[in-house]
Amino acid sequence: MRIDRRAVLAGAFAVAGAVLAPPAVRASAVVIRFGLTPVFLTSDLELLGRLQTYLQRTTGRPVELVSRRTYQEITALLVSGQLDAAWICGYPFVAHRAALQLVAVPQWRGRPLYQSYLIVDRDREAQDFQDLEGDIHAFSDPDSNSGFLVTSALLAEHDRKPSSFFSRTFFTYGHRNVIRAVASGLARSGSVDGYVLEVMGDIEPELTSQVRILRRSEWLGFPPIAAPRQPVDPKALALLTDAFLHIEADEDGRAILSMLRLDGFAAEAPDLFDPIAAKAALVAGAG
Repeated sequence: MRIDRRAVLAGAFAVAGAVLAPPAVRASAVVIRFGLTPVFLTSDLELLGRLQTYLQRTTGRPVELVSRRTYQEITALLVSGQLDAAWICGYPFVAHRAALQLVAVPQWRGRPLYQSYLIVDRDREAQDFQDLEGDIHAFSDPDSNSGFLVTSALLAEHDRKPSSFFSRTFFTYGHRNVIRAVASGLARSGSVDGYVLEVMGDIEPELTSQVRILRRSEWLGFPPIAAPRQPVDPKALALLTDAFLHIEADEDGRAILSMLRLDGFAAEAPDLFDPIAAKAALVAGAG
């Protein structure tokens, strides 16, 4: 039986530290707090358990996985130094670049890149994004690059805004929920993370087969792992960084990557995210 993703996240993070932590680790050093946003794709407890167990074993520290409903909440915890690191999105990373440092970037299909997709019902005859004018449109999160910023920047290039181009918009707070909204007819179109859609095509083809991709964006920096520029605990951050950069060399790590359909994590230069910063500036300039 498939476990609902939202229910999994709500339950798993509430009990993660108490249930999943081995006694020897729980009794040891200061807890590492690692944040996860809805970018983090998961459908069952096994993945969360493996991730926490892997991080605890490789760092030698107890690890608390912290999740919130919105990107903004996790970003606020990260910037304020309440998290050691977090897997966030490129948009909040560039918005808070002065306060954050890049830890590692996932590698998907051999590159640290992904795309934003505009999706519609599979039977709809729309051919271009301009055909979506007047739609009820589903966005993922106001701080999502692929689930909001890319579409907003595309409209800004044509002197339009989401509020005037679409008849109505709403946020689903999850890329999977964008797919669901379009597949069910709750929305006529949606903006979604291409990586999530592709992975969901493997996990839930009965859902993704109900939508089609109308437009793909250019390739952009994959949602990164970031940390406060002034680390909360420099040793903890070094341990976390090493754990992610060498995850493919570990049996549990390879299992995690397989579940996520990722190749690994790598150190990348911050300018990988300059195209996202340019989109953010374009949208901000449009008012």
